[in-house]
Amino acid sequence: MKTIDLNSDLGESFGAYKIGNDNAILKYVSSANIACGFHAGDPRVMHETVALALKNNTAIGAHPGLMDLNGFGRRAINITEQEAYDLIIYQVGALAAFAKAAGTQLQHVKPHGALYNMAAKDAALAKAIAKAIYDVDSSLILYGLAGSELIKAGKAIGLPTASEVFADRMYMPDGSLMSRSLPGAVLSDDKKAIAQVLQMLKEGTVTTANGSKIAVQADTICIHGDNAKALVFAEKINTSLKNAGISIHSFQN
Repeated sequence: MKTIDLNSDLGESFGAYKIGNDNAILKYVSSANIACGFHAGDPRVMHETVALALKNNTAIGAHPGLMDLNGFGRRAINITEQEAYDLIIYQVGALAAFAKAAGTQLQHVKPHGALYNMAAKDAALAKAIAKAIYDVDSSLILYGLAGSELIKAGKAIGLPTASEVFADRMYMPDGSLMSRSLPGAVLSDDKKAIAQVLQMLKEGTVTTANGSKIAVQADTICIHGDNAKALVFAEKINTSLKNAGISIHSFQN
């Protein structure tokens, strides 16, 4: 039976602001990418989300982003390689401490938003991120966009890597994700999302914005927790994968 990791970006509430439906989504995914306080999240939310993930037997990963709470980490900000290295260590270290306090440990690290997309194309930035993760814990799995510089940098330094594909995003012909500023970039139709996921897993391809198909490697599938239909997507994709004979497991289980 084919297996796949199904992940979601969670723990993105902060202060008085609630984002997403983490408790419900965790029932359907195998790995959680938990915000570390820069683009979203706060110490209380990090603590609670780690506990929720443990309760649901969901693997835990750090989801570090740019220091941009107002922009939810989705605005590109020019940072140096040293700044990237430091912000990754700071955020991964924070979540690792919450995990240790809860009697568990991190499985992976997945950069968030603009940082993720910048590192997908910028080899120097990707190298700085990979080195930071390696220096914290060389056993951590680096999640990165399939075919990206981030995956290349992880492999080059000796990190285990997981090539990530997206259930709820439209792809460009070069394999990058369509900018959220463009119409159709975020999928809202669960049938389209399910069809895209099954195509990526069964055919190893994804249909891009211009109708062409490109090859993709899918080790883990992401569902954005802040998507308005995140819970519907998580539940229906989980069911569809199992119906197709595909088992859902984290890399730990």
